[in-house]
Amino acid sequence: MSSGSELPTETRIPVAAPPPASAAPVSPTAIQIAPPPAPTPPIPTPHILQLSDRPVHEVFAIAEELGLKPRQFKTRQQLISAIHARRQVIVSLNRDAMVDVLRWARRTAPPGASKETLAHEIISIKTMRFAGLSQRGLVVIAALRGLDVTGDEPVPKLVRKLKKQESFFAKINRARRSMLGSMVSKIIGGETVPLHQSETGEEAHGAASPSIKHDIEEAGLFGGLAGRIKKSADSYVNQKLDEIEARIDRKLDEIDRRLAEWRDKEVANRIRILKITLWASVVVGVFSLMYSYVQIYLRH
Repeated sequence: MSSGSELPTETRIPVAAPPPASAAPVSPTAIQIAPPPAPTPPIPTPHILQLSDRPVHEVFAIAEELGLKPRQFKTRQQLISAIHARRQVIVSLNRDAMVDVLRWARRTAPPGASKETLAHEIISIKTMRFAGLSQRGLVVIAALRGLDVTGDEPVPKLVRKLKKQESFFAKINRARRSMLGSMVSKIIGGETVPLHQSETGEEAHGAASPSIKHDIEEAGLFGGLAGRIKKSADSYVNQKLDEIEARIDRKLDEIDRRLAEWRDKEVANRIRILKITLWASVVVGVFSLMYSYVQIYLRH
């Protein structure tokens, strides 16, 4: 009985409980290592992304602003690639040469404008008269009109390339507009060059001629007349602004002159007051000395 009662006590010996799962050592194989992120695919240029998301008519408008003819491209992707290539050409152009073209064409170059903005303004120049334009300016026009140029071609070769690029129907239309411009200039007398332009020699540095004939030849009847009216209005406004500026300058000079006179008078008055004060001090000092001298000798 005693042995039978001891067996259960031996079986009830407490056994150490296993450590909790949280305290168990973590094997190296149990750590899950995240795989390295996959390399991101190359992102296309912003222009391609932006153009691919735009409607067709907007892409056509951008192409026309860059001097391209959208109808010549069969697919949308070809047109987008051509726009991207034209923008790369614009980036490679010389900014000073682009400014020379705008000055030659009497166009205003906004300060701080980007090359693409200058290119839009140059592309709007449709003239085929290149007298007075520098060689680097001709290179800019040829590049923006889609010609393959290296940049070191002579002026006659560049002019021949530009004239050869013009289509037959474009030449006919230009001749027709030239005849119409001749008729209009004879009616209103637009061939006369202003005297101040001939005296200052603006024609040597500007576009071919400011006559209305050439304006109509380049922009058509209504475009030429509108351009001439705009030029006349701009000239009138500039003249009035110059007159106003001259009047303001005269008024400012008069104000400066009067202020100078008042300043001189004020300085003279102050000097006079200082002189009077000084002489009064001297007189008072002399009288004071005399009074002291008299008092001393009268006492004795």
